[in-house]
Formats: sequence, C-alpha cells, structure tokens
Amino acid sequence: MSNGTVTWSPRGADARVVVVGGINADLKARTTAPLVPGTSNPGTATLTPGGVGRNVAENLAHLGRPVALVGVVGDDDLGRLVLDATLAAGVDVTHVRCRPGPTGSYTALLDHHGELVAGVADMAAADALTPEDVRAAESVVAGAGMLVLDGNLPVAAFAAARDLAAAHGVPVVVDPVSVPKAARLTAQVRDLLAVTPSHGELEALGGVPALLARGVDLVWERRGASGSVLHTAGGAGAVELAAPETAVVDVTGAGDAMLAAWCHAVLAGQGHAEAAAYAHEAAALTVASPLTVRPDLGEMLAR
Repeated sequence: MSNGTVTWSPRGADARVVVVGGINADLKARTTAPLVPGTSNPGTATLTPGGVGRNVAENLAHLGRPVALVGVVGDDDLGRLVLDATLAAGVDVTHVRCRPGPTGSYTALLDHHGELVAGVADMAAADALTPEDVRAAESVVAGAGMLVLDGNLPVAAFAAARDLAAAHGVPVVVDPVSVPKAARLTAQVRDLLAVTPSHGELEALGGVPALLARGVDLVWERRGASGSVLHTAGGAGAVELAAPETAVVDVTGAGDAMLAAWCHAVLAGQGHAEAAAYAHEAAALTVASPLTVRPDLGEMLAR
C-alpha cells in the first residue's frame, strides 16, 4: 500500500471474497401515490433478506464469484429465512453465528417513484459480532482475494477484521454505510485498498487527503445519480464517472450491487476506473428492478 506498511498479495481471477457485515431482514414499504406525511398512505410492503454485507455477498454470488459471509443472525424465523435464502443464492454461510434473540431488521419507506423517504435500522444482531467471531474465520480470510467490511460492524470487530486481513496480505474494501457509522469508525479506516463513501460519509471520515494519508489507496466517492469520483494515492488526481441513465423503480440495494460488481471486476483484472464503470451498470440494473438483489445480475451485465 501507499504507506508502505501493508503489501497486498494478488490471489487470481477466481479468488474468493469474504464479506464481514450486517445480515438483516428488510421490510420495504412503498406508496402507490405521492406520499402525504402524518397520515396513512396506500401502498405495498415486502419482506426480503437484507443487510449491507449480506446483500454484497449475494450480489457477488450472482456474478459467479466465490464468496463467504461472516456475521450474526438471531435464533428466530427471520434469521432462518435469511440464512436459507443466502445459502440458496450460493453464499458460504459457515461462519455466520446464530445468537439468542431477534435478527436485525431494516425498514425502508419509499415514495411512489421508488426513492427512499426514510429508513430505520435495527442492528442489534450485527452489534453482537465480536473480534472472536472474526478470528474464528481466519482460515477463510487468510485464503481470500479480498475482504469487504461494512460500517454496521462494532468498532472492535471492524478493527479485528482489518488487522487479520493485513496479517495475511488480503486487500480490504470498506463501505461506511452511513454518516453516523462512518464517524465512529474514522480512526479505524486506514491501511485499505479502497473506501466507498457518499459525500457526507467522506466528510465524516475526514476528507480525501486525510484518508490517503492514512494509507487508503483509493477513495471512491459515490454521488448517486450524479455518478462517482475516484481519488487515488500518488497525486494521480480525480477521475469522474457518470451514472448510466435508467428508470428508477427502487433505489434499495443499488450501492450494494455497485460495491460487489467493483470487487468482482478488480479481482478479474480490471483497473479501478474500468471496474467502477462496470459497477455503475450493476447499480443501474438494480434500481431499475423492484428487487434489492437481482438474481439475474450477472446475466444482465454480460449482455
């Protein structure tokens, strides 16, 4: 890496990705007409597997990438539903711990255009992930081509996962998830291959110069429909990418598909900018679908 403290070891185009992060059940409620605050609105509701880490892992599986998930679910019907669906999608869930209590949940309110109005995350299960859980997965992390961490992780578990990857020369990519979660992880976001913040998350992390100085090789600032900007170490400057035009059906999960596609493309040998363009296509396909994770994502991207 740029600060000389970590040397990433290339693992090959068919390398496995390990994802450590949130595993939820998602409830999405969408109005069928313009939303009227403060009253009941007609609409639809769906319950699906979710969680940033879990969604990234499933997207990777649909792209044909070997992937293992590390996290925690509750010992309840929702936990069993989520794990069964994740396993059926092709994700290795051997290192997901089942704990007493409820599975985490994310409730999203979408307007009639599919844009997010508000979201509520109950991450009690993700908060239960311990450094011991992470270290118990050392064998799979040690042989990985890339480690993905999401900002839902407790600080101690996040640091343990980052350090474990560094010890084995495995490149680390971080999705900060939200501004508050980025803020609490600021001191731990260092010595990474990449971090993928929104503009607000980037400010919470201290900005581009600070991240590059802390040993982050690539800061990929994501700007939604406005595209994204790649900031790299070594004074190469910023590279701006436009987001493809698409009809928005549901924005949920677009960032997760984008991150998964970028990781998959980089491991397949693409450069960072080329991989980011591919990732934008994955995000566009996801927002054009009512599904948070498209089972046909790999097939659609191959067209």
